[in-house]
Amino acid sequence: MAGIEIHPLLISSDAEVGLRQTVQTSSDQASLVDPAIVKVLEKGVKVVQVKKHGESFWAGTFKIDCETEAGECRSYFLKTLSSPDAAERVYGEFRSMKEIHETLPTAVPTPRGYGPCCHEPGTYFYICDYIEATRSLPDHVRLGFKLAELHHNSRSPNGMFGFHCPTYDGDQVTNTTWDSSWTRFFKRRVHEAYMLDLERNGHWKLYEDVVKVALDGLIPRLLDVLTENGRSIRPVLIHGDLWESNIGTEEATDEIYFWDACAYYAHHERDVAIWRCAHHRMTDEKYRDEYFKNYPPSEPMEEADDRNRLYSVEILMNNGLSLPGSKTRQLAVQELQYLIAKYLPESQLGK
Repeated sequence: MAGIEIHPLLISSDAEVGLRQTVQTSSDQASLVDPAIVKVLEKGVKVVQVKKHGESFWAGTFKIDCETEAGECRSYFLKTLSSPDAAERVYGEFRSMKEIHETLPTAVPTPRGYGPCCHEPGTYFYICDYIEATRSLPDHVRLGFKLAELHHNSRSPNGMFGFHCPTYDGDQVTNTTWDSSWTRFFKRRVHEAYMLDLERNGHWKLYEDVVKVALDGLIPRLLDVLTENGRSIRPVLIHGDLWESNIGTEEATDEIYFWDACAYYAHHERDVAIWRCAHHRMTDEKYRDEYFKNYPPSEPMEEADDRNRLYSVEILMNNGLSLPGSKTRQLAVQELQYLIAKYLPESQLGK
């Protein structure tokens, strides 16, 4: 949440998240915060200070300092969006964070509310408690325990994979339609990311060939076995985008918190696949190893690392969607070629 400037092309200067102007201090701060935002705050708090805070390519981000009737300080983190999909995006984030908070209250800052701003038509907000957090990489022992605790505590409301509403990973909506089959659910997500990738990044025959083999053969081969011979997998609530910028350690308590979730119920191993992606910083195996000490991989365990590699392909594809021209598309192909050579050598597309 370190303060940086908002991307000027993504947030209009006259609709900065329900604030009529951005200021540091004022005797009339409450009048600068949209009434819809004030309404969801704790009863009796008075706005003392509002300032830009945080980093986001898609939204305006602010810290609101308040004072309770008893004279205690309260701070909130505010995010606002004015894009055409803003209403769906803020609801997806609120619903994700609320579900995580209800499952493990210490995992995320308390969500306070979301909705449309009164004074800025087309602008929507999400607000939660503010956590003063460090920007250093999290302790792998505490992180592995906390994430496993979230997964262990969660229960899919209908026993299926998916979520109550669409959520957003970066600027892309993710299909969270409920499905009783993990193989089918994951295949659908990969296929949709692939189709959008072709639109944004163009055609590439090798890429198209390996993805086709992955959809038709590799994904069923690696995921169907999770539910064969009496095995089963339980849908757990995952964060969905747990890279280092979405994890923080509270300075005062050393408690680890997550934010910016695009949650859904999934195979538990999916949440840690992002920790092997080279475009992020938490690639040290100690992070995955520590998590699996607390929540072991599914059987067959000897294929767990290959499933982790497969799950990382979706993450690489999504990164390429958010950053057209990035090398993650090529990395996705390399990962698929490795797996195809190992499990489907007859396709002759491996390496």
